[in-house]
Amino acid sequence: MPEQKTGPEHRQYARAPIELKVDYKKLNSFFADYTKNISKGGTFIKTKKPLAIGTRFLFKLTVPQRTEPFELLGEVVWSKADGDEPGMGIRFIYSNDSQRSDFEGVVEKLMADSLGADLTEKLLKKPVGS
Repeated sequence: MPEQKTGPEHRQYARAPIELKVDYKKLNSFFADYTKNISKGGTFIKTKKPLAIGTRFLFKLTVPQRTEPFELLGEVVWSKADGDEPGMGIRFIYSNDSQRSDFEGVVEKLMADSLGADLTEKLLKKPVGS
């Protein structure tokens, strides 16, 4: 399968290298993979069997210090089936402003815990691509 990639260069939000467990269903099979990085707008899921570009799917993201996984709708915006790090770039699709606000707060906390408050603040203020 040829590489299909529109590229991470089109990111709207800065990403942090955070690994979280992701559970989702493809056809009649359940998958458990891990994120490589995450931002307020999306994530990269490491998998040897990426979904087709344009696929929308529900997934559960296991976040530390939360009793229940965060359930989100995502859309595959790019994929890479082979090479060093096969996987798929996912854009989050929020059901409402409350879900967006809640999840963006979780992402900011994960980034601060992983990178430190100062670096997180700089990443979140700096427009990506500039």
